[in-house]
Amino acid sequence: MGRGKIVIRRIDNSTSRQVTFSKRRSGLLKKAKELAILCDAEVGVVIFSSTGKLHEFSNTSMKSVIDRYNKTKEEHHPFGNSTSEVKFWQREAAMLRQQLQDLQESHRQMMGEELSGLTVKELQTLENQLEISLRGVRVQKDQLLMDEIQDLNQKGKLIHQENMELYRKANLIHQENTELQKKVYGTRDWNGTKRNSVLTNGIRIEANLHVPVSLQLSQPQQQNYEEPTEATKLGYGLI
Repeated sequence: MGRGKIVIRRIDNSTSRQVTFSKRRSGLLKKAKELAILCDAEVGVVIFSSTGKLHEFSNTSMKSVIDRYNKTKEEHHPFGNSTSEVKFWQREAAMLRQQLQDLQESHRQMMGEELSGLTVKELQTLENQLEISLRGVRVQKDQLLMDEIQDLNQKGKLIHQENMELYRKANLIHQENTELQKKVYGTRDWNGTKRNSVLTNGIRIEANLHVPVSLQLSQPQQQNYEEPTEATKLGYGLI
């Protein structure tokens, strides 16, 4: 026959209550110990009897368990009350001040200051850090220079292509001008110089087409008439 179900309520009989407390306490502490061993857990159990007697178990230290509990509780609920909030911000401020001091000290050491308190090993570590930083700066500088060179080469290629296109257009324009000159001024003479024959008052005039034509107005020249000689005068007289 199975064991009957026990109603969970306060036991009125003090003797029975004390016996049950002793049995259940021993069983609870045994289970806590087994849990700590089997699961590698940090376990802490605190029990106060109805008479105020303390019973506890911890597989490490009860103080460390309680401190860890308080810290974890504050991390999950940092603003549970005003006191916890003040402590939280005080810890944050202290941590930030310490980080700032460490960064300032590291910066001064990077600049070569306040090195007297460092050991040989610390100086060696600082030197290695500086070499790594310098190597990274040089790599970045070389990369920027290579990018600029590639950019300039690309621009040079574009300018060269533009120059070739302009040269091609200039050649086309030159060929068109040559064709127009052939149509307007005729063919080449035996010297290879382009000339054009112009008839003016029945006279053939050849003009060099490469020499600019200059037209000027001039005064009509006065004609000199010589006095008739004596023989001519006598001839007129005989007539």
